[in-house]
Amino acid sequence: MTEDTNKTTHFGFETVPEADKAGRVQGVFNSVASKYDIMNDVMSMGIHRIWKDAMMDWLAPRAGQKLLDVAGGTGDISFRFLKRAGSGHATVLDLTEPMLVEGRKRAEAEQMHDSLDWVVGDAMALPFADNTFDVYTISFGIRNVTRPQEALNEAFRVLRPGGRLMVLEFSQLPNAAMQKAYDLYSFNVIPQMGKMIAGDRDSYQYLVESIRNFPDQETFLGMVRAAGFENAKYRNMTMGVAALHSGWKI
Repeated sequence: MTEDTNKTTHFGFETVPEADKAGRVQGVFNSVASKYDIMNDVMSMGIHRIWKDAMMDWLAPRAGQKLLDVAGGTGDISFRFLKRAGSGHATVLDLTEPMLVEGRKRAEAEQMHDSLDWVVGDAMALPFADNTFDVYTISFGIRNVTRPQEALNEAFRVLRPGGRLMVLEFSQLPNAAMQKAYDLYSFNVIPQMGKMIAGDRDSYQYLVESIRNFPDQETFLGMVRAAGFENAKYRNMTMGVAALHSGWKI
């Protein structure tokens, strides 16, 4: 018991007790919820839309599939999935209720009302039965989870045999000079833009720091395999600014 209470994790570059991280992450996303889609444009220089379309291209949704979109926030991935599938169902799960509230306000949410559920929940303890979903996605969310390996283990549990995992996350550039240039942009420009756009420099500073603390592509691939996924692989997006990991529950 004592050991658990002494466990620490990263909140950006700060070391915090594990028990505190979820609440602090919620604070960040409560703060930026109304500006979340603009935030993604700032963080990725607008390219996140292309990455999400590439995610759907590789996923190739099929009619009738059931998606669980974890850290699904404002529904970006779920909307894309349902449009590509033609028919099916998407459950958007997020730890932060204001994010889901923003998602429900979007025009797509109204159009797809019958095919969508919005659930407040924790990626490390999903409120669903084993073998429930055909597809599990998490987009720019797993680096905010206190213990990402537990989130991957839960993904494996709730997927049906034959189910697919897809994780889109900011990652590391393989070239040191390019990474240095990207870091200069990230640490000097993004927090300032956060201050200008959302009136919130600190949340954007955390988001930049959280990217640099996240495991690189190969390390994260090992975590996907450790959760039980097979045929696991990844693709770099924009030279490694982001990476898309895929795995199957066989």
